[in-house]
Amino acid sequence: MTSSFNAKIEIDAEEKTSAVFDSVNIDNKFYPENPTKTEMFCSDKITILVESNNLAHMRANLNSCIRLIQTGYDSIESVDI
Repeated sequence: MTSSFNAKIEIDAEEKTSAVFDSVNIDNKFYPENPTKTEMFCSDKITILVESNNLAHMRANLNSCIRLIQTGYDSIESVDI
């Protein structure tokens, strides 16, 4: 029997949500060998949906996504326009 794991994370970056999403979603599109099924959406919040048969792969992918989002947010925040 194969277990299936899934997670849904929503992130609100307030007025920077769309810019942060644009900066990280491109990585998801150009990683075809990703061992997890990962989808990202953006409306009022960034939504990340991850599904995997391997819990370690799912955890690693979620950590990467969250770190990319944090880095994108921090980069945008550091620019004073």
